[in-house]
Amino acid sequence: MRSDWILDVLTDLKTFATANDLPVLAEQLDDTAIVALAEIAALHDRTQGTAHGNEHDGGGGFGGAGAGGHA
Repeated sequence: MRSDWILDVLTDLKTFATANDLPVLAEQLDDTAIVALAEIAALHDRTQGTAHGNEHDGGGGFGGAGAGGHA
């Protein structure tokens, strides 16, 4: 299943936020896109490793990632 469609959604949301004078939201959406890219890449690596018999630990997630101090 293709996961990167979420990046298009985040881009659309950022465009809306920028056009409607919501700069903090636009910046947060940039941060969110970075997290999405990292998780999509990790998911891809896990599924490729499993498909080739090289199962990865998979314990490196982003569970502790915060909002980056935006207020």
